[in-house]
Amino acid sequence: MEFTPPFEQGTLIRRYKRFLTDIRLEDGSEVTIHCPNTGSMRNCLFEGKKVWFSISDNPKRKYSRTWEQAESDCGDIIGINTGRANQLAEDAIKSGVIKELQGYDLLKREVKYGSENSRIDILLTDNDSHNEPKPHCYIEVKSCTLLEEGQGYFPDAMTTRGQKHLRELMEMVSMGHRAVLLFVVQHTGIESVTAAKHIDPDYAELLSQAHQAGVEILAYNTEMSPNQASLLKSCPVKL
Repeated sequence: MEFTPPFEQGTLIRRYKRFLTDIRLEDGSEVTIHCPNTGSMRNCLFEGKKVWFSISDNPKRKYSRTWEQAESDCGDIIGINTGRANQLAEDAIKSGVIKELQGYDLLKREVKYGSENSRIDILLTDNDSHNEPKPHCYIEVKSCTLLEEGQGYFPDAMTTRGQKHLRELMEMVSMGHRAVLLFVVQHTGIESVTAAKHIDPDYAELLSQAHQAGVEILAYNTEMSPNQASLLKSCPVKL
């Protein structure tokens, strides 16, 4: 995924009211930009460090700038915009980077499914004209950015919505489909992912149940710069 034009750079002052962030531009002026991450952003806020942002030409937007990436104290790059994760996943499937998700004819986004009124991030289907079409493949995408003591964790806050998604994926498996939970690791310092039992023990337990029920759990690292981002390689998941 290429960013055109490339992101511009500033320095983080503070994030507040969930959706707002104050930064200092390279000319010394201070501006407020939109924060597209509704989560806790635990261990992602490094005041005084570099941030990168995109600029929209939409005249209806109150804040034309959007926070995209951040630099950690260790110099790692963190993808702040969780909305990028689904596109990164789609691009990686189409380009063949995610080997486990190849061989399907059609990719759809945001398809309604399940008994709890959900929308699946990505649905892969096979052509019905094939002699033995593959089962549908339901893919839930999660952005992983929490790094603590060298370990990557998900989630970074309690998530009843994430628990619902796991139940929906297990339901798809019970119906004979493939179901995949894909962690898009948007933190260059994370080398493996595990459930954050210390943050949401219920999610961790449900994740274990989902794995035992046949839900496939994958993670891929993201290569990031102000010019581009793409999924690079598989990342170990510790269950």
